[in-house]
Amino acid sequence: MASYLERRKFLATLGGAVAWPLAARAQQPAMPVIGVLDSVSVDFGIRNLPAFRQSLGEEGYVEGQNVAIEYRWAEGRYDRLPELAADLVRRRVSVIVANSTPASLAAKAATSTIPIVFGVGDDPVKLGLVASLGRPGGNATGVNFFVGELAAKRLGLLRELVPSAARVAVLVNPSDPVRTASNLGDVEAAARAIGLQIQVLKASTIGEIDTAFATLARERADALFVTPDSFFNSRRVQLAILTARHTFPAAFGQRDFVEVGGLMSYGTNLADARRQIGAYTGRILKGVKPADLPVVQSSTFELVINLATVRALGLTAPPNFLARADEVIE
Repeated sequence: MASYLERRKFLATLGGAVAWPLAARAQQPAMPVIGVLDSVSVDFGIRNLPAFRQSLGEEGYVEGQNVAIEYRWAEGRYDRLPELAADLVRRRVSVIVANSTPASLAAKAATSTIPIVFGVGDDPVKLGLVASLGRPGGNATGVNFFVGELAAKRLGLLRELVPSAARVAVLVNPSDPVRTASNLGDVEAAARAIGLQIQVLKASTIGEIDTAFATLARERADALFVTPDSFFNSRRVQLAILTARHTFPAAFGQRDFVEVGGLMSYGTNLADARRQIGAYTGRILKGVKPADLPVVQSSTFELVINLATVRALGLTAPPNFLARADEVIE
């Protein structure tokens, strides 16, 4: 009888020893998950990830090792963003990184508790994302790209390249009414200041872009100003081809357009902005509250010129203009 009881006691002790590591592992904190919500296409979004991942790594978080990332790309379809944001909320991600104004608004509407790190080209206070730049309050903070505020500078640079221009067509995406109204307001004010007339063209689909260029070819504006927009980013090759085919000098907000044949761009250095977003994301994962992180205002801007396109359009880039460029693509 004694040996039976001793054997039972031994087995119980052994079982506890085996169960203890399992219980300990079960109690270990789960790997945090970052939800990335973006308006752009997958290929364009991936181009911006290295800078984000680098700064996230500098904060001690490496994807696949001690942090997981769930990606949601809207492919330029803004109507998909609310459901994509809701899906990230259902998955209980640790933080949402929203890389555009529409994505940020969708994330903010989807949750008031999960931290949000945004990247927006418009004033985040006017958008209702934060209470103030210095004291965001609530669950969101991030980076302001200053997209709209750069419209006057970008239009002025286009005028320098095309000094004979009197009428400039402005391409906007009506499916994003907030950005469209903001962009048009900035461009109209800048155009009045330098004596330019503008013609507004709208496009939110591939077919509508083709129609807009048919209108341009028929009415023959002197130049084209493409407003910053995630859908246009996803169609940058189409836009570059059409501007070349119809010989329209065009100004863009991001270097990606120039890299595929666009004439020129002037805007925020997005790699630098993504690094700032990655750093804030890492700090929030460490426990810092978004309300305690002031909104970062981008201070690094770049002028990029495609010299081959300058020549193809029969334009002349003055030496002092080229000297100001951060990069000249041959």
